[in-house]
Amino acid sequence: MFKWIIVGGGIQGTTLATFLLKTGKVTINELAIIDKNARPLEKWKKRANIISMPYLRSPVVHHIDVKPDSLKSYVKRNKNDWPTALYGYYKRPSLDAFNEHCNQLMEEVAIKKAWIQGEAVTLEKTDDRWSVTLTNGHKVYGKNLVLALGIGDQLMWPEWARDLKKKKPDKVLHIFDDKALDFTSIMAPIAIIGGGITAAHLAVKMSNHFPAEVTIIKRHPFRIHTFDSDPAWLGPKNQTGYRKITDYRMRREQIKNARHRGSLPQDLYATLKNRIRKGTIHVADHEVMAIKAEDKRVHLFDDKNNKIGTFGMVILATGFESSLPGKSLIQPIIEKYHLRCAECGYPIVSKNLQWGENLYVTGALAELEMGPIARNISGARQAASLIVNSLCENIECKSQ
Repeated sequence: MFKWIIVGGGIQGTTLATFLLKTGKVTINELAIIDKNARPLEKWKKRANIISMPYLRSPVVHHIDVKPDSLKSYVKRNKNDWPTALYGYYKRPSLDAFNEHCNQLMEEVAIKKAWIQGEAVTLEKTDDRWSVTLTNGHKVYGKNLVLALGIGDQLMWPEWARDLKKKKPDKVLHIFDDKALDFTSIMAPIAIIGGGITAAHLAVKMSNHFPAEVTIIKRHPFRIHTFDSDPAWLGPKNQTGYRKITDYRMRREQIKNARHRGSLPQDLYATLKNRIRKGTIHVADHEVMAIKAEDKRVHLFDDKNNKIGTFGMVILATGFESSLPGKSLIQPIIEKYHLRCAECGYPIVSKNLQWGENLYVTGALAELEMGPIARNISGARQAASLIVNSLCENIECKSQ
């Protein structure tokens, strides 16, 4: 039996694993990480690579290691390999530097020894242990269970796009679908649906391959924000007042209002504007409501049935549904063990992110306690600290 089981091996799960291992709360042989991907952070790396994101949106102090200066020190030690690894005032790390730092860290803690590739389908608490059943029938037993489930599998597909997928599945895809983006099969012109950071990165990348044949179709003006929520949410300035709110409907409303959904940072906007000025990227301010599919072309229409344009390929950069992640997995234990949930369906947890006996959450599932940063790298670090520090029995440990 393992001491800790973490379901989810993305940013949230690997950050917690690193904190548990490096603070001595668990050995690698006492830890199990369950994820359907073959390697840690596989989905994160794939999706960041698809849109060719050169730099992270978050600053250099946000990473998966325990010490805040870990990534900065890593870049400094490898400055000959990473001469442009940190960008701008906030020292945002390059994607390559961030990923290499993660790789080095995963090797350091030997995380592969704890890796169990598989998909969890049922959870059960028996006496003093949790069991996780995988799709192949294998059961994993552990004293403590952490749900590090994200919304990454809940792709946002507008109704008209679902209709198009049924009629012409080769003419539409979500950029974060498991289906690989094959440039050889794409027929221009291309419509990119969305006005946020993903759409912008993707448009820049696609315009390198299909200059003057890429159009961003968006419902709102470009929203320019350095981060996806105010930095005050990273510390007590906003968190203290937020945690005093006892009405979880109000907490949900604050989270909703605090997030800069569909936004992009200034430097990316400048790059985008330059491409638009040169005519390599076009922009259309419309909300797509209907389609007409022909053999090799797709016609898009707005709510007044005005034609927006005709395209050979439609790519969705519409983000994710905000509904409860992993609902089919966790709904049975919510009912069986009477776990507390808010009206929105998300967990109501303790200050140390404990949801039930020896049951913890991190990431999106922890956002009603942590606020709008919960899903981010910074949220992963804070969540890991909250859980790890709650296990400590002395002040020295809590100060780590």
